[in-house]
Amino acid sequence: MNKYAVILGNLGNTRDRFLSSGYKDQPDQAAMLRQAAEIDGIQGVELVGSWDITDSTVEEVGDLLDKNNLQCVSIIPDLFAQKRWGGGSFAAKSASVREQALEETMKMAELARKLKCPLINVWPGQDGYDYPLQGNFPQERAWLQEGLAKACAAYPDLRFSLEYKVKEPRTHSYLARAADTLLTAVGTALPNVGVTIDTGHSIMAGENMADAAVLLQQTGNRLFHMHFNDNYRAWDDDMIVGSIHFVEYIELLYWLKTTGYEGWYSMDQYPYREDGQGAVRESVRFLQGIERMLDDAAMDEIGELIREGNAVKSTAWFRSKVFNLQ
Repeated sequence: MNKYAVILGNLGNTRDRFLSSGYKDQPDQAAMLRQAAEIDGIQGVELVGSWDITDSTVEEVGDLLDKNNLQCVSIIPDLFAQKRWGGGSFAAKSASVREQALEETMKMAELARKLKCPLINVWPGQDGYDYPLQGNFPQERAWLQEGLAKACAAYPDLRFSLEYKVKEPRTHSYLARAADTLLTAVGTALPNVGVTIDTGHSIMAGENMADAAVLLQQTGNRLFHMHFNDNYRAWDDDMIVGSIHFVEYIELLYWLKTTGYEGWYSMDQYPYREDGQGAVRESVRFLQGIERMLDDAAMDEIGELIREGNAVKSTAWFRSKVFNLQ
């Protein structure tokens, strides 16, 4: 059975840039953790550093996790939502800021150890550029890789997973797609550095999610973590999983199962106006439905379809299997 988790903020008052107060009331952390525990299949949560956990709250958070029988599956250092990261974090032109990014990441690694959390999910969202003649591509990519390597080498007992996104908040991100992020991970020469696929980021980048997953799995099992959401391809809409794309998710879960992915299936959405718990619940149910559908017989059938490569037959299989239409 797959392991399901949720980024805790999905259950809160997610806010967009047009209404900084958000469209809902903000529940307290205890309430959000209770909501997570109430969703069938959810066993873990991801916490964002400085939002959900700090040095002063780690014991309290640990108690709440235990009370709700939840695991902390990942901590996400806040390298994106503070003014000091406006010019980048690990790839910032300022040496002082680069050092602060390293310190922040290592601080979250210490908290992860206290919570017995096995993974640090690193999204350096501000590391990139906006205009021509602004990015020092070789130097800034080198700084990014070197800083990450320092943090990861200091905590060999933890896994560090690099999350990519083609744009936003910068117009161009240094970790933009699966392949360039894999190059950065491999370039550290450390076995505890891998890649996170956020399905919405992959879709927005024009990737085939399943192809990206196989690439990472074939390169020393570097697919460490998964974030699930959906979008219309043009932007990171962070919608309910399966609300837009369907067959691509079947293909993705087929290849995750085929390649032996053993990480978490974590929900990463922004239900601005929707009930957060309901949105996450529907996403998990959608993925659980595909999981049930992919029994041994279906896996064999899909494998044969792929070997033959006949698009007419594969489309017919999808229609008959999913919609029961002859």
